[in-house]
Amino acid sequence: MAGTLTKRPIQVYLRPQQLDALRCAAQRRKVSMAELVRQGVDLVLDGVPAEEDSLWDLVGLVKSGSSDLAERHDEYLAKLVSDENRS
Repeated sequence: MAGTLTKRPIQVYLRPQQLDALRCAAQRRKVSMAELVRQGVDLVLDGVPAEEDSLWDLVGLVKSGSSDLAERHDEYLAKLVSDENRS
């Protein structure tokens, strides 16, 4: 029941054929129609090219001063956490 607190309602209009097919598929798979819709949304989002992901807009916003940050980011993060724990 805890997972339902993180979901938000949305209203979607389906064609009658879509609704009938979705209802049948949900019954066959023993899941709710809402779950099938969520799975469908996940499939669509998985197909979105990375370049279209809005997080890519963050790339290049900050200059770290390190030329090897991409390769050694784990080391830099571990050092940062270690330094913060000592403080």
